[in-house]
Amino acid sequence: MRAANFVEQGNMVHDKKVSPPETDLEAEAVIALEQARSMKPGVERTEAMKRAGILRNAADLQGLFFAKRGRPKS
Repeated sequence: MRAANFVEQGNMVHDKKVSPPETDLEAEAVIALEQARSMKPGVERTEAMKRAGILRNAADLQGLFFAKRGRPKS
């Protein structure tokens, strides 16, 4: 994970702090799981369930990486 991005403007380089990603992985995971559940049993459904699980894990990790110290994740 990068601690800072460098943005070049003209001849100067500025530090830019990394903020939490704007994508809502938790919402994507819920949508992917609902879509997978609605599919007929088979290889495609299995792959869709795996993808939903991966998104869920990514959302959990995102919460850990961007959690504020001293406070429980909300």
